[in-house]
Amino acid sequence: MAINLPDLPYDKSALAPHISKETLEFHHDKHHAAYVDKTNAAIKGTDLDNASIEEIVKAAAEKGDQGLFNNAAQTWNHTFYWNSMSPKGGGAPSGQLAELINSAFGDYEGFKKAFADAGATQFGSGWAWLVAKDGKLEVRKTLNAETPLTEAGVTPLLTMDVWEHAYYLDYQNKRPDYISTFLDKLVNWDFASDNLRNA
Repeated sequence: MAINLPDLPYDKSALAPHISKETLEFHHDKHHAAYVDKTNAAIKGTDLDNASIEEIVKAAAEKGDQGLFNNAAQTWNHTFYWNSMSPKGGGAPSGQLAELINSAFGDYEGFKKAFADAGATQFGSGWAWLVAKDGKLEVRKTLNAETPLTEAGVTPLLTMDVWEHAYYLDYQNKRPDYISTFLDKLVNWDFASDNLRNA
């Protein structure tokens, strides 16, 4: 059973003007699709042929198979990223998530600063994450394809892609502008809250 490229959870023009249709065409239809294709090629005929993408990522990490890990983790990370954004996103969360953010970061502004700093200071390509661990929230950053999915006891809540292909057509070298737009206009707190409930 091959891994499939998931459809975007919104129309390719739905995030404009914050993220353009052109960016999503390249990012989803080419970059993400290539990770899916390479993952499928690597697992074909192996004991992972019928595994879920989560199982493939974890198995590749355990085996130290960097080639498979890079493509499988990027497949999973991108699917998670698309869902971390919404055309009606942005602003502060509410409910339990807001309470945990206030507890972990002082207030929402404290979270925004920590998350923006993680994205801005990730040297080169990578990701910024909000995760839950032991009932508390943490901001993380990971390099290249690395993902908190492989860490026991950690539940990813949302992510922001800071590889250049995620923002360069729209923001050029202004990564901080992309980050602030992600937080103010795009972040999908409903998705993060669902992940927290399922932690």
